[in-house]
Amino acid sequence: MRTCPGPQSPLAQGRARTQTDKMQHLSQSPTDPAFVQDPYPFYDRARAAGDLFFWADYGKPCALSHRAVMAILKDRRMGREPVDPPAIPHRLAPFYDIEAHSMLELEPPRHTRLRGLVVRAFTSRRIAALEPEIAGLCAELIERFPSGPFDLMEAYARIIPVVVICRLLGVPEERAPDLLSWSNAMVAMYQARRSPGIEEAAIAASRAFRAFVEETIKARRARPGPDLLTDLIAAEEAGEKLSTDELVTTVILLLNAGHEATVHSIGNALNLLLKEGGPIVDPPTVEEALRLDPPLHMFDRWVYEDLTLFGNAFRRGDRVGCLLAAANRDPQAFPDPAAFRPGRTTPQITSFGAGIHFCVGAPLARLELHIALRTLQVRCPRLALAEPPRYADVYHFRGLERLNVAV
Repeated sequence: MRTCPGPQSPLAQGRARTQTDKMQHLSQSPTDPAFVQDPYPFYDRARAAGDLFFWADYGKPCALSHRAVMAILKDRRMGREPVDPPAIPHRLAPFYDIEAHSMLELEPPRHTRLRGLVVRAFTSRRIAALEPEIAGLCAELIERFPSGPFDLMEAYARIIPVVVICRLLGVPEERAPDLLSWSNAMVAMYQARRSPGIEEAAIAASRAFRAFVEETIKARRARPGPDLLTDLIAAEEAGEKLSTDELVTTVILLLNAGHEATVHSIGNALNLLLKEGGPIVDPPTVEEALRLDPPLHMFDRWVYEDLTLFGNAFRRGDRVGCLLAAANRDPQAFPDPAAFRPGRTTPQITSFGAGIHFCVGAPLARLELHIALRTLQVRCPRLALAEPPRYADVYHFRGLERLNVAV
C-alpha cells in the first residue's frame, strides 16, 4: 500500500467529522439518468436550504451558493492537498505517480513554483497568436462535414481542443487519437461511475501516456522548437527545480485539461445556441454559455484548520465540495439564473474556479470557444438539431454524449 493525493472512490470521499447538524442532508445519485440529463433541479432544491448542504451519496458537505463557493475557493485555510492522503493499492501507482506532481493537486510552495513556470510559458501573446490557426482548423473541419445528419461532437467539438493543445505544446498532432483515448481513460478516474474496469483502463493509459511524453521530451531536447514544451524544458535545464517527473506530469495535465473541459464547453455551448435560435456569437455570449452550462460541476477543498463557514463548524481534515455549476445559477448573484442572457452585469462566474487554482488555461479556452462557435455560425447558418441531445454519464463533469445535427 502507498499514499496518494487523489481519491479512491468518488462516492466515499467525505469525512464524518464535520458538524453537519445544521445542514440539510440530501440524497441524489450522480449517476441517476434523470440527474445526468439535468442536475439543475437538484441544485435548486439543495440551495433552498442555505449556502451548504450534506450530500449523503458523497458523504461530504457541499457549497452551492455563489458567495459560499467563491469564499471557499479563495480561503487559504483550505486547499487541494489532503491532510491525510488515502492509502491506495499498489496496482494504481502508475496513475497516482503522475497525479502526485500535478499542480492542480498541490499547494504552495510547490504549486507556486510549477504554476509560475507554466504561466511564464503560457503567455497571452502565444495564446493570441493561435487565433488564425484555430480559425483555419475550424474551417477545415466544417469543409469535411457530411451532407446528412451527423454527430457534431465527433466531427468538430472533440477535435479542435486536442489539435490546438498539441500545436501549443509542440506535440505531434497525428497522435491526437491516442491522446484523446488516454485522456478520456485517465479523467474517468474522477467520475462518479468509476469502476475496477475504469481503473484498469486508467492504469494502462497512464503508462502509455507517460512513455509518449518522455519520448516527446527526449526528441524536443535534441531539437528545440517555438513551443511551450521547449520553454518548459529550458526552465528545467536552467536549474529552476522542474524535475523530469514534474515536467512529464505538467505536460500530461496540460494535454488532459487543455482538451477535456474545452470539449464539454464547446458541446454544451453549441447545444445552448442551437436551442436559443443562434444568437450572435461574441465574448458576452461565450461567457453566458460558460455560466449556464459549465463543463466542471464539482471541485473539492480540504480543510487545514478548524474553522466556521457560514454558520457550520469544520475540522482539520474535512473535505468540502464546491458546486461550481450551482453557484453559477444562484439567483442572489444572477437574477433569473436559468435564462440565457448574454451581457449580464453580474459577479465573476465560477466555471474556471477562483483563487490560486484559477484555471491557467482560461484565456485559451475562451478563445477556442469563441472562434469555434463564431466560425460554425458564419459558415453553417442553417445548422439545426437532428434529435434531442443527450448528456454523458461523466459527473462531476458535464458534457454531451452526442450532438446530432443537420446542415
